[in-house]
Amino acid sequence: MGILPVRAGEDTHPTILFNLDPSLFLGETIMTAQPDRQPELQPQTQPELQPDIQKTTSSSKRLPGWRLWVPLLFQTALILGVPAQDAYTYVAGREITLQTAPVDPYDLLRGHYQTLGYEIAQVDQLRSLPGGDWFAQHEYQAGQFYVVLEAPNSTTATPPKPWKPVRVSADRPQNLADNQVAIQGQTNDFGQITYGIETYYMPEAQRNQLNQEIGQQTDRQAFVVDVKVDGSGNAVPISLWVKQNNYRF
Repeated sequence: MGILPVRAGEDTHPTILFNLDPSLFLGETIMTAQPDRQPELQPQTQPELQPDIQKTTSSSKRLPGWRLWVPLLFQTALILGVPAQDAYTYVAGREITLQTAPVDPYDLLRGHYQTLGYEIAQVDQLRSLPGGDWFAQHEYQAGQFYVVLEAPNSTTATPPKPWKPVRVSADRPQNLADNQVAIQGQTNDFGQITYGIETYYMPEAQRNQLNQEIGQQTDRQAFVVDVKVDGSGNAVPISLWVKQNNYRF
């Protein structure tokens, strides 16, 4: 840039000249080549390990082992309790004979498991006994009672004669006579009476023999069943009598 001298008669304002690079007016841009540069790699930092607080807390709250195996033992005892009770009654119980209610032979022979009813499960008969008013007081209610049974005069007959019910008791009778036992019964909300001996398993060989003997009969029949009863009134069926033949369960 420079200032030109002023002559006489000329404009007194100075003229300023700019010496500019013509490339600027042509829109050209001069770029300086830059060498290729690789991006700088930042060093990777390992995450700081923090203690597993949750794991430590859960480990400190771990339940003791006995809280796991005690319920398992309890459930196992419930499952095995019924067979164990039946086994004890079978060994220690006293053998008696009960009269069944009439049953259709076709129903008796169906499947491996048979169902029988008993005369001592007929509520009208039990109501007529001493203590039978218990059933009027617990009509259509779940409850537990005992029936005292007395042995027949003859014990050598074949098939054996059934024991007879003589009285009903709300509590387990004590000091029974030598020819008496007490069997425990239950009632449900529908008025049904059971003793836990209504259903039993018949082996296939025995069932085939029984089928040959009574399968041709169509009339309802009554049988007698040998049962063992322990001191607590629990009972298990032992065998079924059909005429002169005895079929073990």
